[in-house]
Amino acid sequence: MRYNIILNILGTISKHIGLMFIFPIVAAILLKEYREITPFLITGILAYAIGFTLSLNKTEQKNIDNIKKTESLTTVLFSWILFVLICSVPYLFYGLNFTNSVFEATSGVTTTGVTVFVDFSLYPKTLFFFRSLTQWFGGMGIIVLFIAVLPKISVAGRQMFYAEIPAPTEDKATPRIRFTAGWLWGIYLSLTILEIIFLKLCNLDLYSAVVTSLSTMATGGFHYLTDSIAGLHDTKVTVCIAIFMFIAGINYILIYRSIKSKKISSILKSEEFKVYLIITVIIAVVLATSLFMNSNYTLKNAFLHSFFNVISTITTTGFASEDYIKWDYISKTILFVAFFLGGCATSTSGGMKIIRWIFIGKYLKRELKKIIHPKAVYPIKLEGNPIASDIISQMIAFVTFYFVFFAIGAFLIVLIENNAIIALSSSASAIGNVGLGFGITGPMGSFFNLHVSTKWILILLMLIGRLEIVPFLAILNKDLWKD
Repeated sequence: MRYNIILNILGTISKHIGLMFIFPIVAAILLKEYREITPFLITGILAYAIGFTLSLNKTEQKNIDNIKKTESLTTVLFSWILFVLICSVPYLFYGLNFTNSVFEATSGVTTTGVTVFVDFSLYPKTLFFFRSLTQWFGGMGIIVLFIAVLPKISVAGRQMFYAEIPAPTEDKATPRIRFTAGWLWGIYLSLTILEIIFLKLCNLDLYSAVVTSLSTMATGGFHYLTDSIAGLHDTKVTVCIAIFMFIAGINYILIYRSIKSKKISSILKSEEFKVYLIITVIIAVVLATSLFMNSNYTLKNAFLHSFFNVISTITTTGFASEDYIKWDYISKTILFVAFFLGGCATSTSGGMKIIRWIFIGKYLKRELKKIIHPKAVYPIKLEGNPIASDIISQMIAFVTFYFVFFAIGAFLIVLIENNAIIALSSSASAIGNVGLGFGITGPMGSFFNLHVSTKWILILLMLIGRLEIVPFLAILNKDLWKD
């Protein structure tokens, strides 16, 4: 392990993270909240100072270009930890203690969207803008952004790209990873601007449109209203946000190919997209039926709130158009199932991802066939391409560890909180970056009153879930540190 390379790259990243704080400073000026400039100015200077110090570990460019996979995994993991710690600093200026500051920052950059805020009226608009901005930068990934804009790590970017956005296959938009990263961020930015425009057309003010759009396209779920999207009380806005949440859950590589070919067929022909669409519709229709029959909703409202909250949950956005805690148990159970789904690969969604559920279905189908024909060969195909045996092993390992971490988290939390509902929903929400919960951690609730140990367990789960487990597992392997 060449630590000088890792520290040098971390230094470069930290200095550029510092530049991110220009945006909340500008927002504070535009919003005429001049007193709010100080927290973000100090944090930006601190981030740059940390970056400058780490960059003193000199290394030749050829060493960075030849970065090893183990070094890439370590760099990505510590980049996110550094990002979280830096983004936690502004919260300290607003009365949050260290644990709550790290919790809120982790929830932001991992696009989980759970919060320790209780009384939203205590905080300025600039801080809410910053919260959504952290989600937006975390949504597509800070490493992907820096690969796109920093020539220094563009060659080494391939290893770090797939460490930050792991997928069953190394599917990319262009032959060069730097161009792929650029295209992904370009599409991401364009869709964000497009949503802002549409929300403005729905008569939402500019501030609300910007903050909402940043969280929507990141599938993050932070909002400046205590009762989330329900507080906007506007059906047109609700429908608009639901559409963009669904788009955010689509594989961005497919969106790129559709743009290049000027045909939507690249998306519509995708096996993953078809399953994503079908599952969303089926769960939403079942939930709408349950709300209509069991919770006294009109048919129109049942379908509106069902589709919105199902899309929000599947894409792991975490917005809520209704306080579903008040729903009947059947409806809440149906929604809880969606906690474990996730959107498409190479999207901003968290969770298991639809492509892995497709794989699980095909793998189980193959194993059933092999009971009858044990010597037969049944290749598993995704998007029409056979999956190599090593990828199959990795997929099985990912699914296994995903539920192992969920179970361990839920077990520890139930011991601490003595509440199974909070334990199960919080653990599932954190590992999947869903941002929703049940009980006191429901969509209109807060994680403030949870025990400090519970918060640190959830912080760890949120990071593990955002990095899709692999980098975290790597550092637990003692062989990594001997490399």
